[in-house]
Amino acid sequence: MTAAATPEAPRPVRPAEPAPGAARTPWGRWWFGPVPRARIAWLRILGYVFLPFDMLLLTSSSLAHARLPADLYRPVLLGRLLHLPAPTPAAMYTLLAVTLASGFVAATGRFLPRLTGYVCACGYLWWVTISMSYGKVDHDHLALVVALFVLPSVGRARIDDERGCESSAWAARCVQLSVVAAYFLSMWAKVKIGGFPEWPNGATVQWALSRRGTAFGRSLIGYPLLLKASQWFMITAEAVSPALLFLRGRPLYLFVLFFAGFHAVTYALMSIHFLPHAIWLAAFLPLERLTGRLPARLRRALGGRADAAAAAPAAA
Repeated sequence: MTAAATPEAPRPVRPAEPAPGAARTPWGRWWFGPVPRARIAWLRILGYVFLPFDMLLLTSSSLAHARLPADLYRPVLLGRLLHLPAPTPAAMYTLLAVTLASGFVAATGRFLPRLTGYVCACGYLWWVTISMSYGKVDHDHLALVVALFVLPSVGRARIDDERGCESSAWAARCVQLSVVAAYFLSMWAKVKIGGFPEWPNGATVQWALSRRGTAFGRSLIGYPLLLKASQWFMITAEAVSPALLFLRGRPLYLFVLFFAGFHAVTYALMSIHFLPHAIWLAAFLPLERLTGRLPARLRRALGGRADAAAAAPAAA
């Protein structure tokens, strides 16, 4: 016998079965195949922790440019489209403080992660636009700019949140695409400007070593065949970089390790590090596995719970 339903005791209602999700195309699965939210939390920590290093050291020219005469300001296309004014010291120091403060708050993921993340992204885009509007444009900041704009779209994310999430997948894919685009477009620029096979058969690396090579790098100047082989190797690696988007498991991790090694060798030979780009190779890795290896105190400090395995999923 079942009790009659009353206003105080409503009749139990069996929850409806979730509707089966629409079948996705391979393209849809590639973009939105669920990725743990914990991976986004780790990528946020990586990006926002790197930001002060970049703004205070790598793109600190924004502060120096603010002291130059305004007629030297030649904004890049984005600056012209947004009508960004010539920088002033007061504006740049304010922008620096707001961007770093909002990035610090966004890194915790605890207070308005979308709002603070987008404030940080817009502030950094303005900052880096000023840095590159005085004659020198660095292509190694593409992935950093893209990451700062897409990572906040996921909302709240903890390093111990293992739930698969389509918005996390989209954000991670955007970062991965920007990493691959930097490699592939670099190859395309070499072919378009230097010609093919003129560029790989030229002496670009030899010239670079003579201009800014380390002691070890300069010792290779006398081996032109080796340097020419390295140029063929470089342009081939950049041409096949889209494979990063489709490999899985160990082949993917080996390819990521290869590009990390490529940057390490470049730094050893020419002191060129590409750090704003290279750190985002981490977007291809299962960073969520790091959470269980952390001590409980550090896990809590990074926004997780003391016992990651027992932590219940939090609301998005």
